[in-house]
Amino acid sequence: MTVIAPPRTSKAVLIAAWAVPVMVAGQFALLSGVPIAVVLIGSRRRRTHRWWAAGLAAVYAAALTTWLAGPSSAPSLSKFLSPVATALFTTAGVVVAVAVSRRAR
Repeated sequence: MTVIAPPRTSKAVLIAAWAVPVMVAGQFALLSGVPIAVVLIGSRRRRTHRWWAAGLAAVYAAALTTWLAGPSSAPSLSKFLSPVATALFTTAGVVVAVAVSRRAR
């Protein structure tokens, strides 16, 4: 019986996963959609990554939709997010990055 190891996580996905919390904490929340897309596309190979990536994308989509649909006069997503929302968004990014990094081994 041959055991086939699951494919390794690419470096691009690992870098993108760690870039999300850095970008959100650095007040570039709107641009963090690019690394989130990279994580989503790269997570198609591994089932456990899909759930983490989908959760992170849902957090991003909820924040973006609230900002765009709401009566806010904030010029950017980063300015719109409260400190608590920024901390939660950053924490979600770190959790996904750790999950992807742990599974990369």
